[in-house]
Amino acid sequence: MASARLLAQEWLTHGLSTRPADRPRAEAAVTALYRLIGSPAPEFVWVRSPWAGLSIVLDDPLSFPPVRMAGDSLPRRPDDWPVAARLASQVMYLRRRMDHRTGRRSAWRGRRTPMAVRTEDALASGVPVSSVVEGVVHDALHATLHDCVRALLRTEFLPTTGGTDGVTWYGQHDAHWIAHYDVHERVGLAAYRPADHTHLDHWAELARSTGWWWPGEGVCVMAERTTEVHTEPLPNAFHGELRLHRDDGPAVRYGDGTAAHALHGTRVPAWVVNAPTADRIHAERNVEVRRSAIERIGWGAYIEQAALRHVATAADPGNTGSDLHLYDVPRELWGRPARLLLVVNGSVEPDGSHRRYGLSVPSHFDDPVAAAGWSYGLSGEQYAQLVRRT
Repeated sequence: MASARLLAQEWLTHGLSTRPADRPRAEAAVTALYRLIGSPAPEFVWVRSPWAGLSIVLDDPLSFPPVRMAGDSLPRRPDDWPVAARLASQVMYLRRRMDHRTGRRSAWRGRRTPMAVRTEDALASGVPVSSVVEGVVHDALHATLHDCVRALLRTEFLPTTGGTDGVTWYGQHDAHWIAHYDVHERVGLAAYRPADHTHLDHWAELARSTGWWWPGEGVCVMAERTTEVHTEPLPNAFHGELRLHRDDGPAVRYGDGTAAHALHGTRVPAWVVNAPTADRIHAERNVEVRRSAIERIGWGAYIEQAALRHVATAADPGNTGSDLHLYDVPRELWGRPARLLLVVNGSVEPDGSHRRYGLSVPSHFDDPVAAAGWSYGLSGEQYAQLVRRT
């Protein structure tokens, strides 16, 4: 198990690498993948960010035809499919064969929630070693690289509709599924056919040497890796899972200046980090962005800037030593009559602090305890009987 942990850390390092791409190794790996589907080596076009790469792809539909085909647009022979579709098909069958060797049903649809117990406890309770390794390697890397990094960057840089962008390959951010098969083999839990081992090696080489890439007809667009990545530990994680976070600049930056901002894993516009104000918060429609911006300036500063009228304060029956503060929110600020209940979380944060947060409650509440009870589906009298809330 110690070896699996070390290998997972090795793959995490590749997934978060900010070193320049190793272009010769990346091009050799792509050339090998093209060769597997019977295509000659493509011309390589290197760009400094995924955004720059996508711009080229969308401007050249002949080299990068849509891959979501149906009806009359679907070529009869698989050999006539676009390169991207043939590569996707190849890797799908590769993973199915390796899933058979690892005992995993399908790495495409498998568990995505990281194992919420310590490794030693899982083994002691009888969880098979292979499943524990899967949790330590695949699920933990998936939580960090796929859910917290790749998903945020894809939302930031790529459109949600279209054709070619649907089979973008992610290089270093594909490390989670590649590591799953690699580690199983290296710790002796699986053995693959020589041809599959070689095929996996090409994908592993790409994850170790480059960023995102787009395979086309005779041309392949390759993006450099990130130049900056800033993270923090994911709360309550057992296997080193991380999320994007930086409160004094972009959480991710590329060499051409393209950047993405994130606070505690939430994607936010740059103004939330650089210049949050109550006016900007009120103009923001995304509730998670609003919450992040308020927490950025602090609830006290937000209440002062927004000129919220204090209604009442009461001791929190469910959180000894903390108070409940109720404020009136003018209709023009949130677009509806409402009141804000400011509370202190009953659970301790990973850093030992107690987080303050605000709850929107109906405007008819004048009693903070009754408002707190409403947020739990309780009456004020019932909430007042709580020994402790979380």
